[in-house]
Amino acid sequence: MSLDCQHACEGDDVNQTIEMTMADVGEVEEVKSAPLAHRPAQPVALAQASATPADLLRIAIDKGADLEKLEKLMDLQERWEAKEAKRAFDAAFAAFKAEAVVILRGREVKDGPLKGKSYAELHHVVNAVTPALSKHGLSSSWKLTKDDRDWMEVTCYLRHVNGHEESVSMGGPPDTGGAKNTIQARASTKTYLERYTLKAITGLSEQEDDDDGRGGQGAQRNGDVQALVDKWRKSVAGAKTEQDVRSLWAQAAPELRATKDTPAFNEVKKAVEGKIADFKAAEEK
Repeated sequence: MSLDCQHACEGDDVNQTIEMTMADVGEVEEVKSAPLAHRPAQPVALAQASATPADLLRIAIDKGADLEKLEKLMDLQERWEAKEAKRAFDAAFAAFKAEAVVILRGREVKDGPLKGKSYAELHHVVNAVTPALSKHGLSSSWKLTKDDRDWMEVTCYLRHVNGHEESVSMGGPPDTGGAKNTIQARASTKTYLERYTLKAITGLSEQEDDDDGRGGQGAQRNGDVQALVDKWRKSVAGAKTEQDVRSLWAQAAPELRATKDTPAFNEVKKAVEGKIADFKAAEEK
């Protein structure tokens, strides 16, 4: 066989390999995107032969594929990584929501039309959500995406360690009320927008302060609420595994939130966190 003929045969072999591997990946992606009820049974050999686009890219490079084929595989790898990052983000966010984070209104309005009303300041929101976000590989940040003279816009980003990111934007004019100077007016609006975009991106809202409007008489708890607290604390104490504790909390949190008794909610949540910490400590021994 001549050298030219040999090179031609090798080129055909490379193209055939890439086309086959690309077809395999396409088939796998179609199967993954199909509903479970409509997914065909996949042979083990196929799943192993085309595990990820990165594997196919390595095969293509080893076979000396041309640039066009490599670019297609690189694009496929990027899309595959983006999908995996989104899946990881969704799982982490669901776990974050299961923490049932509570944002308390710790600041009372002293004057103006909202006098007597309470709200959560930015640091209240940040301090409430950050530990639970970090626990599940999530983090938040802001960027001033528009800074015109009469309009400001803040974007809040929620990122996962695997790379996926989502955002919420909100805008408004500088807050010139209360005899603020120019800098104070812009700072006030920026803080306001940061607070609301963080609550929006995490899907959280504020609750009343620890006394729940009872003027410090937290000990005078409704008998039904106390019975609910006792029930869930007993269940948590008897849990055999960390997963059992988390399942119990997923059931308890909605019931406790419905009582609008924040101290009761926090009491059970503290018991849940303590029990989980005990299981983790036992695993480390």
